[in-house]
Amino acid sequence: MLIDRARSQLLIVDVQERLLPAMHEGASMAANCAILMQAAHRLGIPVTISEQYTKGLGPTIAPLAAIKGDARVMEKMHFSCADDTGISTRVRGLASEGRAQLIVCGIESHVCVLQSSLGFAGGGLNVFVTLDAVTSRKPESVAVARARFVAEKVGVITTEMAVFEWLHVSGTPEFKELSKLIK
Repeated sequence: MLIDRARSQLLIVDVQERLLPAMHEGASMAANCAILMQAAHRLGIPVTISEQYTKGLGPTIAPLAAIKGDARVMEKMHFSCADDTGISTRVRGLASEGRAQLIVCGIESHVCVLQSSLGFAGGGLNVFVTLDAVTSRKPESVAVARARFVAEKVGVITTEMAVFEWLHVSGTPEFKELSKLIK
């Protein structure tokens, strides 16, 4: 199944100030989250940003906070966004309006990203995890999470795949603007 911008929403999981420094290849993951967020904003795709225990782990990192636009930032205590009442209500509400493709990125692949993805997929959403926009402290945790996504039939994509599937066609002003983010 291809990703369709009219049926998509983006969930950015826990890319927070005190978590990011401990993450394997965190800067690359954060840069890809920023690309996804910018593309989503440009294409009118709703964005939800979760923050795990903000008091202890800090807010969303400054580069993402600076471009958040109208994205909804929501604090949670559950590891899974699907188990948090507020976030789940928002994501499922958007799905009921036709946005049942959930693109997921963030931290940590094997905990919050995995539990959120499996939770929403189990609830009937079409979930796609952006593999180059997720990470964990240890690379082996990322690898195990990746294998679990595949085994559980959660879609696995890259940032570039998401952006170009959302765009669908070249030669448009959107293509010219967003393709610069990929290069």
